[in-house]
This record gives sequence, structure tokens and C-alpha cells, in this order.
Amino acid sequence: MAMPNPEPTVQSAVEHAMMPSFATQAQDDRLRGKLRCVVVTPEKAIIDTIVDFIVLPMFDGELGVLPGRAPLIGRLGAGELRLKTGTAAERYFVEEGFVQIRANVVTVLTANARKATEVTADIATKAAADAEALPFGNAVERANKAKARDRAQGMKKVVAHNTPV
Repeated sequence: MAMPNPEPTVQSAVEHAMMPSFATQAQDDRLRGKLRCVVVTPEKAIIDTIVDFIVLPMFDGELGVLPGRAPLIGRLGAGELRLKTGTAAERYFVEEGFVQIRANVVTVLTANARKATEVTADIATKAAADAEALPFGNAVERANKAKARDRAQGMKKVVAHNTPV
């Protein structure tokens, strides 16, 4: 009987992504033809799974990642993270953050991540209203308002994919 994978920790995700070793290299060798996706928030590691294909919401559009992708560090935008394995797909809403791609390991650092089905139209509408209610008198307030608007827009896109056509 196979032992279930233990819940990922922030420590294990950071060690794997930022401090490669012979052990992590051996682990990466088993990923040939696959990707490992690790999503980390300040509280905990949300996802640590093996998939075939990943679509990331970057700040300037979406980025599809296949095995063998060249290394990359990029700025994540608020939106939908899609993980595909065979014909199955998992969807998550992630807030702004950063992504690192290295040796078939995609590490996402974000303030918040949750299943896409947990994002409802009511939550997206409230986020948009909260963003519009923010002050915009100085540069910092304008930046905060723009970030809140981007977050609400990302939520609206996720909700649109939740609703069956």
C-alpha cells in the first residue's frame, strides 16, 4: 500500500525551489515529461502536485508551461491557475505574486490561493465594490486601488469560467 504524500510545507517548498541539492535533482529526474506545481502562500503550501501542463495568470497575460520549459522568474497577476493532467483539469484563483520555473518545477508564491469554485459572483462583486471605494488621493493609494481592481477583475474572469455556458 502506497503511503500518501505528506502535506507540503512552506519549508519543503522553499528548500526544493531555492536550494537545489542531489536529492532534489534526483526527485526532478522522475519528473521527465511532467511538471511539479507548488503553490505557496504566507500561511502554508496550498498545492504540491505532478501535472502535464500549467497555465499561469501573469501580470500581462497567460503563460502556458510544458515540461522542458526554459527557466523563468516572472510576476504573477491575479487570475486563474489551471493544472491539467490528461483530460482532467483543476482550477484555482491566485492573487498577485511571483512564479519561478526551473527543472520542470513551477513554484508560485502568492498572498492567497483557493479553488476556483470557491470564488462566487457575490465575492467578485464585493471585491469590485471594495476596490472602487478605496481612496486615490496620492500615489500609494492609487497603486493600492489599481491592485484591488486587478484582483476583482481576476475574480470576475474565474467566475465567468465557473458558470456553465
